[in-house]
Amino acid sequence: MALNPTVTEQIARARADLRMGVPVLLVSETPALVIPAETLSAERLKDLHAMSDRVSLTLTEPRATTLKLAAYDRDLVRIQLSAEKTLSWIKAVADPADDLNAPLKGPFHAQRGGSVELERSALQLIKASYLLPAAVVARLSDAQSLKDFDNLTRLDTKAALPLLSAPSVLSDIASASLPIFAAPKGRLHVFRPENGGEEHYAMEIGRPSRSAPVLVRLHSACFTGDVLGSLKCDCGLQLRGALKQMGDQGAGLLLYLNQEGRGIGLANKMRAYGLQDQGFDTVEANHRLGFEDDERDFRLGASILKEMGFTKIKLLTNNPAKITMMERNGIQVVERVPLITKSTDQNRAYLATKAAKSGHLL
Repeated sequence: MALNPTVTEQIARARADLRMGVPVLLVSETPALVIPAETLSAERLKDLHAMSDRVSLTLTEPRATTLKLAAYDRDLVRIQLSAEKTLSWIKAVADPADDLNAPLKGPFHAQRGGSVELERSALQLIKASYLLPAAVVARLSDAQSLKDFDNLTRLDTKAALPLLSAPSVLSDIASASLPIFAAPKGRLHVFRPENGGEEHYAMEIGRPSRSAPVLVRLHSACFTGDVLGSLKCDCGLQLRGALKQMGDQGAGLLLYLNQEGRGIGLANKMRAYGLQDQGFDTVEANHRLGFEDDERDFRLGASILKEMGFTKIKLLTNNPAKITMMERNGIQVVERVPLITKSTDQNRAYLATKAAKSGHLL
């Protein structure tokens, strides 16, 4: 029946549940209940142990490496959780904030063998929810009736896993004239993804031609830099510098993608800043949290460009990965336009790390 939610809609519902600490039922070879370590409560942990003797904590490979754990499943590790493992222990393993004060958290009993499709789906769901990538998974026995969990969001991993990594389908839902400092004649477009995720924006400067390469900036949201004027990064300076270049040329397109903190969300970005205060660089901090160097999806930018009728661009960027992703997704980058800003005492080490570890052309 058309009134029932699609798999995409069930994924959106699951993300909301996980952020509130409500378990989600994932069904693979065997069904399992999944709750993020970050939003798990003591009561629900007790209930998981009461209904299952196969409760585990799943971490990503970067977090496992920080804890000196071998990731037998390549991209993740499964730690067996006995009933003696407390909620505070689980949260300490998932969150690196106190690693330096309490580095010894073991002993760990890592699981090996069998399919990890379910755990992989759980981690992707949790990342998409902007939570710490650590999942408490309670596998259920075949004899247990799933009717007991009819009130929970249920996802089949074989159907959900491909959608979790698929590019978002975006629609231009609204636009209007918006004069800004760089362009008295500007127009803002709001794009909404069909998967219920964050909306993204496209700011047209002047009237850029669809038949000639247009100056484009793919800018990821940075509340601390763009709004507060943070000195720890160069984002705000890059945003204003890109708009000024477009205004000076009389035409351009700014894509403002809501992928805060290189795609990990503002809360996790603040966790990463806390780790930087302990002496770790921006890449090391992401890894200690369990994330990759960069979790952003630049396919969003290509999708918006094609939706607006642009196929050839001059890209304002210092990041070669953006050029590669545009080319892979049908957008021809005819020229890379550097976007260099003045460094500060506070962001000099950050910029050096971007150049050395992320390949930025600075």
